[in-house]
Amino acid sequence: MSNDSYELLKHVSTATLTTVLFKHGLKNVFLQGPRRLSAGENMVGFAYTLRYIPAREDMDVLASFEDRNNLQRKGIEECPEGAIFVIDARGDATAASAGSILATRLQSLGCAGIVTDGGFRDSPDIAGLNMPAYHTRPSAPTNLTKHHAIGLNEAIACGGVSVFPGDTIVGDNEGVVCIPLHLTDQVAKQAAEMTVFEDYVMEMVRSGASTYGLYPPTNKQTAEDFATWRQTNNR
Repeated sequence: MSNDSYELLKHVSTATLTTVLFKHGLKNVFLQGPRRLSAGENMVGFAYTLRYIPAREDMDVLASFEDRNNLQRKGIEECPEGAIFVIDARGDATAASAGSILATRLQSLGCAGIVTDGGFRDSPDIAGLNMPAYHTRPSAPTNLTKHHAIGLNEAIACGGVSVFPGDTIVGDNEGVVCIPLHLTDQVAKQAAEMTVFEDYVMEMVRSGASTYGLYPPTNKQTAEDFATWRQTNNR
């Protein structure tokens, strides 16, 4: 994504993004389940993915972590700066997708965030990091008890949404949205414009205005009033 798009996406909500993407015909873009551990500014970055399948007892043993080709560890160490580490845990939070040590390593590498549709162990420590983190609920058991890392930086399903490597991931304090890479610049601009209009609408509603004709703006006078408001407020 361009630097301009990055800055715009830092200041729009996932709710607004879902509406803009719906106008592009995309209905399934909001990851169902993952919630932010600690509130903060928007998370924006590109997807770097890890996929789990169910663990198998003859393979997923503690000694497997000694293998530098273990895809969970390999993915953590190779996650690029500015990326968001997105984990497909099949919606299974009965074992951890990752813990505080691996999350801290991602932060030290300059990653922009971590998202799973499973759970984290050490979640209070992860919540204290400067890097945004999203999961469904705390989960103490090691990933080896339920998860086998099988795919790195390939198409995955996270929270019921298709996520491809390089897709734009945006998270706010409500949840996470996946934007197809080729639509990112267009969606960012449209979402920013929609945010300005919604700020105007909110100000009018707080002043006692009816939503009829205002939201959506079916009254012709709304467009004129909005233009005047925008000029007056330098928006």
